[in-house]
Amino acid sequence: MFYEEIITFLTSKGLSELVSQGLATLIIVASISLVVIVINFITKKIILSFFKRIAKSTSSSFDDLLIKNKVPGLLSYIPSLFFLFWIIPTYSNTLYLLIEAFTVILFILTVRAILNTVKDYFKSSDSLKHIPVDSYIQVIMIFIWFVGIILILSVLTGREVGTFLASLGALSAIIILVFRDTILGFVSSIQITVNDTVRIGDWITMKGSNADGNVIEVNLSTVKVQNFDNTITTIPTYKLVSDSFINWRGMSESDGRRIKRSLLIKPSSIKFLDDEEIESLKKIHLLSDYIKKIHKEIKSYNSSNQVDKSMLINGRNLTNLGIFREYIQRYLKEHPDTNDNLTMMCRQLQPTAQGIPIQIYAFSKDKEWTKYEALTSDIFDHLLSSVKYFNLECFELNQFPAQ
Repeated sequence: MFYEEIITFLTSKGLSELVSQGLATLIIVASISLVVIVINFITKKIILSFFKRIAKSTSSSFDDLLIKNKVPGLLSYIPSLFFLFWIIPTYSNTLYLLIEAFTVILFILTVRAILNTVKDYFKSSDSLKHIPVDSYIQVIMIFIWFVGIILILSVLTGREVGTFLASLGALSAIIILVFRDTILGFVSSIQITVNDTVRIGDWITMKGSNADGNVIEVNLSTVKVQNFDNTITTIPTYKLVSDSFINWRGMSESDGRRIKRSLLIKPSSIKFLDDEEIESLKKIHLLSDYIKKIHKEIKSYNSSNQVDKSMLINGRNLTNLGIFREYIQRYLKEHPDTNDNLTMMCRQLQPTAQGIPIQIYAFSKDKEWTKYEALTSDIFDHLLSSVKYFNLECFELNQFPAQ
């Protein structure tokens, strides 16, 4: 053995036995460390250049992500470990056990780096980024760390793996209590994925948690939502199964975004139209044909039924609110940014203390938020300006004088 030969050489030079042993140990450790460093340096250069060459020759980003997550660097330790496993038993069994424990840790770190690469690859892919892969990676890592820690304890203590598993079995109730949220999160993640409840990138609204924005992360224990004011709301994963929330994905994937808003009309401004007012409204381009047709039908009906028109209330009549609703319907249909393939209507809702609601129910072609709001505002700007042409009035809040 080199160790004894070094000690013999040093004692022959006049050094004491104790000093010779210390120097021999130092020389051996320094020599082994130097060899390990050289092997690791050479191996790292070779493996890294190999990965870079593959990354340049392929169009996939997966190999680039492997380099980014330092997988080649972790793999470069393997030849050094083989050397240590070959040389260390000659000198120290304790060091050999430590090298075995380090090997288990290196394996765990390598698996984690590969799983992080998979996660980054999923998030960079348009077709895969909606999959909540973080949850599954966290479950796998918990299991690997669990097995790895048991193996390390088994190596360092010299006891069988079954001994530790038996001890853990007795502590199962405590383990379940400690990992309650993790277990609930894992089960919820499976349900979310299987039922396709939430994807990364979905816009969700969860009033109980003050969440209103896009899902940016779904992991084992939490779901992160970036609200539209750029704040982050963190929701326990199991709440997306146990509590109610709104997912706007259906709207995003549909052909339009719904506009549902009302005008409040003062009841006192609603009235029957006389012939003079009807003639005036015929000048409105969108209503001209409609008014001519419906006015003719009404006159024919009243004439055939000998209705006394000395009072407008008798027989059939046109009202300014009815004509206004027809105008709204035609205006929406003619608008280039509304989708007339989806439901489109103007309806009168139940009267309220603030007036009679005339609700617009339609869909915009553009679903992007700012453009949608701009379209909605443009429509109501026009309708609010149009009310006076029908001799109607919108409800106004009373202005109370300052006390």
